[in-house]
Amino acid sequence: GPQPSISNSEGDLLFLLDSSGSVSYYEFSRVKEFMWDLVRPFTFGPKDVQTSIIHISTTPTMEFPFDRYLSSGTLQQAIRDTQQLMGDTNTGKALSYAKEKLFSGEAGARPDVPKVLVWVTDGFSTDDISEPMQLLKDMGVTVFIVSTGRGNYLELSAAASQPPEKHLHFVDVDDLPIITEELRDAIRDVIHANRLHAVDITSSSFRLMWPELLSQETGYYTVEYAPRDELARKRTKQVSGSHTSLMLSNLAPETTYEVALIPESNVHYFPPQTTRVTTLAEEISPAQVLISESGPHSFHVSWAPTLESVMGYQILYGPLPGNAVKLLEVDGKHNSTVVENLAPNTTYLVTVTAVYKSGQEKSLSAKACTQEEGSKVRHLRFEDMGPNTLKASWDSADGKVLGYRVRCRRQTGPSSVISVSPQIHSVLLTDLASGTTNKVCVKPVYKTQAGKGLCRVVHMQPATEAQGYKHRQRA
Repeated sequence: GPQPSISNSEGDLLFLLDSSGSVSYYEFSRVKEFMWDLVRPFTFGPKDVQTSIIHISTTPTMEFPFDRYLSSGTLQQAIRDTQQLMGDTNTGKALSYAKEKLFSGEAGARPDVPKVLVWVTDGFSTDDISEPMQLLKDMGVTVFIVSTGRGNYLELSAAASQPPEKHLHFVDVDDLPIITEELRDAIRDVIHANRLHAVDITSSSFRLMWPELLSQETGYYTVEYAPRDELARKRTKQVSGSHTSLMLSNLAPETTYEVALIPESNVHYFPPQTTRVTTLAEEISPAQVLISESGPHSFHVSWAPTLESVMGYQILYGPLPGNAVKLLEVDGKHNSTVVENLAPNTTYLVTVTAVYKSGQEKSLSAKACTQEEGSKVRHLRFEDMGPNTLKASWDSADGKVLGYRVRCRRQTGPSSVISVSPQIHSVLLTDLASGTTNKVCVKPVYKTQAGKGLCRVVHMQPATEAQGYKHRQRA
């Protein structure tokens, strides 16, 4: 869904992008999407966030200076237009180059703003990274590492900023969206740390946070806040010098507030700090209903958001067509349930109703399909058929199969999808370059939905070794 914009964040954010030949075109494209998703909510500008990309290749290259793209639209296009360079994975050389650029006015970097490095890697480097990475961290750069391959945990956890559980992520390239929000929040924490900022923003409240400037003995803080369009409606609160946060509540939804923090002290002078915070739209629940983990006799229903104003949820479900419905009740703190004892290969209408404490009710519906019994391919295996060619075979799936869909995701070259009739249980896969790792998935197709796929990763031996392949089960 749309992200609330993140403003009052000042920092230089540098992506270290593995652009070498060890990364497939598909992986490179997914990483570019991930980079854009990560930065999309930030506000860009000379007083906000600036970002750049350095390619890891034989020779490191800067895609664009920090101060070139100062709007979301132009930055998104620049990330989309970024081309893979291929070449060697000289990460150490790229880190030394990054150290120069992160502190270079010519590269558009700014003095005295937080510096963040996000290194996206398949876990492989041809040169040493420990020394240049340590130099970067010694200069105050916060290092986040996202490993999409089989990187050495000890080496990468030493390279990332501490603690590694906050700064190091291991994730398959297809699952990058899972970590986007957590990583974005961690980056925001770094570039917010020394300024007045808001957290826990809702439609009617937010919490102000600020650095420790005063103490109980040296003074107090005055907080002034008002809607930007009605500054005459200014409200004032005072808290002791020992505070570093304050919750503001009873605010209007979808309203931008101007906020000032004034440290009052007879000992030191601290200039006022200001920020601008926009409350969220008044939330309604459920705003979305998601069906997942569908089996022959059950499926999982989840919904969002969960609100304090909701007392409980009612889940009505019944087969289509028909008017036989059953009811499940879930308390307001939960946002999911499992619906069981269902008929296989059947479409159900599921309606989630939020019952508010005020007595109001809001409903949203979704369709769900149960699987056919045993709707999974079994025993996927491979046979070497000569240079760059494999034969993939499988045992038939249960139920009334209309056909099979075979997807081959090549490390180099395009992905392909082959559809075959239900009587055919093998296909030839060609153009599998030696030395590459490729992913093959076979899915049965039924009248109402696709069945569960079975995937395996196939490694083609380099041409110098004995011809052939290795394969391993992929969970």
